[in-house]
Order: sequence, then structure tokens, then C-alpha cells
Amino acid sequence: MSNERTLVALSEGATQAMTTTLFLIVVAITLGITVWASRNTKGAADYYAAGRNISGFQNGLAISGDYMSAASFLGISGAIALYGYDGFLYSIGFLVAWLVALLLVAELLRNSGRYTMADQLAYRMRQTPIRTAAATSTVVVSIFYLLAQMVGAGTLVALLLGVGSDSVKNLTIVGVGALMIIYVVFGGMKGTTWVQIVKAVLLMTGTVLITVLVLAKFNFNLSDLLGTAGDNYAATDAAKEAGKDASAFLEPGLQYGATTTAKINFISLGLALVLGTAGLPHILIRFYTVPTSKDARTSVMWAIALIGTFYLMTLVLGFGAAALVQSEGQADIVASAGNLASPLLAEAVGGGPGSVGGAVLLALISAVAFATILAVVAGLTLTSASSVAHDLYGSVFRKGEATGDEEVKVARIAALVIGAVAIGLAIPSKGLNIAFLVALAFAVAASANLPSLIYNLFWRRFNTRGATWAIYGGLVMCVGLVFFSPVVSGPETGTALFPNSDWSFFPLSSPGIVSIPFGFLMGYLGTITSRDEAAEQRYNELEVRSLTGAGSEKAVVH
Repeated sequence: MSNERTLVALSEGATQAMTTTLFLIVVAITLGITVWASRNTKGAADYYAAGRNISGFQNGLAISGDYMSAASFLGISGAIALYGYDGFLYSIGFLVAWLVALLLVAELLRNSGRYTMADQLAYRMRQTPIRTAAATSTVVVSIFYLLAQMVGAGTLVALLLGVGSDSVKNLTIVGVGALMIIYVVFGGMKGTTWVQIVKAVLLMTGTVLITVLVLAKFNFNLSDLLGTAGDNYAATDAAKEAGKDASAFLEPGLQYGATTTAKINFISLGLALVLGTAGLPHILIRFYTVPTSKDARTSVMWAIALIGTFYLMTLVLGFGAAALVQSEGQADIVASAGNLASPLLAEAVGGGPGSVGGAVLLALISAVAFATILAVVAGLTLTSASSVAHDLYGSVFRKGEATGDEEVKVARIAALVIGAVAIGLAIPSKGLNIAFLVALAFAVAASANLPSLIYNLFWRRFNTRGATWAIYGGLVMCVGLVFFSPVVSGPETGTALFPNSDWSFFPLSSPGIVSIPFGFLMGYLGTITSRDEAAEQRYNELEVRSLTGAGSEKAVVH
């Protein structure tokens, strides 16, 4: 029935033409930016860091465009539509995380690094083991994040074409992968930055529009909106079977409060979200694109303002979908693991299925979501490719003797390989909620990257063994626990990658509560079981550079 409703809504030729046109416009704009950027990318500094000429405000927009991914626009609104209050906890975690990034990482990293996360660590450590570990972690985090964006793209395009076949979703995933490879190969950081800026403007504009239209349906009375959403939830079969009333949708506990395991899982998720941002490689490298440490602070302040406003609006999007999308559409939301909540809400506030206004808004918001996906996958792929080229090829294999042009060439080849791997992994992951997939990326970043960064910035005794143990220990523990969790195998959740098999023994879907402390513990143990006098001697210089920025421009810009 739900597929029939979608087919009716999108069956008119005019609607299909409009949707196709909007998608093509988005792709044309982003490709145009990429062509322009390719003509202005003259060397490694331009390719990796946009020549360090991005202003604080521009970088704030780009960070927002990089951070507000499909997980935010599609996944979080869907989680709220399905689980009410508990779904909004994703938004809170993502936003609070920026305080950690601002206070502990942003300015210090910009002052003491060059192109990649590993530059900051390798400043006082042995190059080969540190850069190998950091590059490995960067690629793993980026792959998890890429999966979320591609799953969102497949779901979105399948909706717009009015079909639910796996073949369409698979073709979409391949198409998005091809586009992201083009952006990175030709545009580099300059192209990626401007794609993200355009995307941030489009996303904020579209979100504000839908938020205003939703609130207008309830005379701008948020209480009425929440009440209607709760009543609609209470009328569902799932609520009746569980004996839940409307208040359950508006109070904590619907998703995370049923059992002790669920409560612990929420704490684990919160830790990953709050601590993960400060360890996300594709966010960290954005601080290298600004000319001064003041601009790094400015960019984070703009990012917090924009991201905070956006996440407040996801509250309206999620509860609006629960309140306004009719029963057939609710079935679509559930079937898509929540990922279709925002597009179907746009259709509802535009006049409903089959209406011209509904079709226009559905196409518009879906095009904005598609732009969101394109911008984020470009940033992620560039980050991974840069780490492979700069850290592995340039520093490990060539021992620092590779030229900038050689590194850029390797980065472009790496983008091809990483894109292919991401496509191959995204296809079997179509059934997972994309907000959850991103939460896994955050867990890996918080477990593997953050301990080494924090120790390196604030602990004189920290050394090479400590850094490698922290990265590998946190990475292996996090990925291992996910592999043995209900997310990957078992019929209990109904959305596991392998629902017909069950090898899960770790009960939590989010491993952060175990893997994050383990990463810090391994960093501590690795450090106290070895001495690295050279690393300790260079700590004073790193501390002065990271806190004041003194000499950083001369040291890191060639």
C-alpha cells in the first residue's frame, strides 16, 4: 500500500521531469565548482588545504556543510519521528560535541599541523608507525561515514522514482560514488570547500522553509505539534501492543529506557557522539584551511551557531513527520528505518501526495538532501585520499622525499580505490538507519583518534608506542565489538546486516562505553612501558606552537 501511495504521488510526467531537473541542477552546480577549482589548484597546499586562504566565516559554513550530513537531515529527523524524545538525543549529542572540539582541539590542531591529523602527532613522534596508524584510522572512520551517506542517497532516489527495488538503490550508490571520485580527483580541497558552502546554504534554507510550514500548520504552537505527534504514535499498532500512550512518545525511554541494556547503550551512544567530533578526520583537516588561529576559532563559532540552529529545527522536522505524515507514509518511514521522514514531511506540508505543492516540495527537499550527500562524501573521500597520499605514500614509503605533485597524483588514485570500496560496502548496508551508521563512525573516532590527540597535546611523557597503541587499540576494540553486536548479526533487531545468522555476544549497538576508555587505557599503557626522549624533548616546542601559533605558519606552509 505504501509503495502504491508513492507511485501515485510521483506518477505524473511533470513531477518526474521537475525532480530530474532539480537533481541535474544540483549536480551541474557542484561539477561547475569542481571544474573551477581544478583550474585554481596549483600544488599540494591548494589540493590538501585550499592554500590556507579560506576565511573564518567561509570555513564555518564549510564545516557546517561537512558536519550536517544525510545522517542529520534524514536520519535524525527519522529517529525522532519513530522514537520521539529519544530520537532527539542524537541532535543533543552532535551539538554538545562542538564544545569539546572548540575547547580542546580546533585552535591547537591548526597551529601544530599541516595537512592531516597525523601531522600533529608526527611532529614529535617517529614518522612511520604514527602515520601508518593514523592513516588506517582515518580510512576506517571515513568508510563508516561514507556508508551512511550512500545509503541515504539510495533511499532518497528510490523514493523519487517511485520504486523500492534494490537495483535502483544500488545504481544510485554507484552514481554517488562516481560523483564523489570526480570531485576529489579534480577539485581537491578548494572544490570540496565551495561545494560544502553551497550545500550548507541550501540545507539551511530548505530546513527553515519546512520548519516554518510545519509550525504554520499548528499556528506556531509547538505544544500542539508535540501533542498531535504523541496522539498519532498512541494510535499505532506498535504502541497498542506495547501498552504505550501519547506521553511515552514525548518522554525519555521509548528507545533507550526499556531495559538496563538499552539504558547503557544510550550512555555509550552519548559518549561516542560528544567525544567523536573532536576526532573526526574530515572535520579536523578543515582547520588547516584557514590562515590564522583566530580564523580557526571564528570558524568553530560560526559552525556552532549554524549547526545549533539546524539541530533545533530537526525537532520540528521529526515531530512534524510524526504528526502530519499519514498512515501510509508512516509505513514508508518505518520501512526506511526513518530515513524518509523529512522528504515525506515536505510532501505533506506542500499539500499531500498527488498535489502539485507536495510534489514541488518533495522534489526540492530531496534535491537539497542529495546536495548534502554529495558535499559530505566529497569531504570524506578527500580526507581519506589525502591521508593515504601524504601520510602513507609521502612519509612512510618515500620517507619525505616525494614532491607535492607526486602526492597529489597518489591522492587521486587513492580516491578511486576508496570510492570503490565504499560503494561495495554500502550496497549490503541499505537497511540500516543512517544516523546509526554515522554514530559508529563517531565511536571509532572517539576510541582511536581522540585519545592520541589529547595525550599528545597535554602529556609530555606521551610517546610513539603510546600513540600507536591508543589508535590501534581503540580501533580494533570498537570495530570488533560492532562486528560481534546485534547490528551485524542476529534476527532480534530485524535490521542486522546478516539477520539469518547470529554470532553476536556483545549486547550494545554502540561500543563507545567500552572502546573509548580502552583507547585511553592503551595509550597510557603504551606510554608508561616505553621511553622516547626525543618526543619528550620536542613537547615544549609543540606546546608553545599549539597554544600561541608562534612559528606555525613558517613551519607548515611551503
